[in-house]
Amino acid sequence: MYRDFNARNIDRVLSHLCEDVDWPNSLEGGRVLGREAVRVYWTRQFGMLDPKVEPVGFDGESEDQITVHIHQVVHDLMGGLVVDQMVDHVYRFRQGLIERMDIR
Repeated sequence: MYRDFNARNIDRVLSHLCEDVDWPNSLEGGRVLGREAVRVYWTRQFGMLDPKVEPVGFDGESEDQITVHIHQVVHDLMGGLVVDQMVDHVYRFRQGLIERMDIR
């Protein structure tokens, strides 16, 4: 999924999400709800920034939740570094699809 995100293969990533997914809006704050809202959000994000996210570790917290430790590097569209940091992506699943993601 992260390879597809980094390659901007939005449809492929969205196929892993519930139709009513609850996703963080790290640009403006708040949340976006639903696959199509996530598509719009990512399209807008990729028009302003060039984020790359690489998993470096995983912690299975329960059968329906996992934390992915991420190295996140974000550049602006001119190639300038915006952020280089470690974050955690916490996923909650429903019937094998992601129903919610949080960033810690």
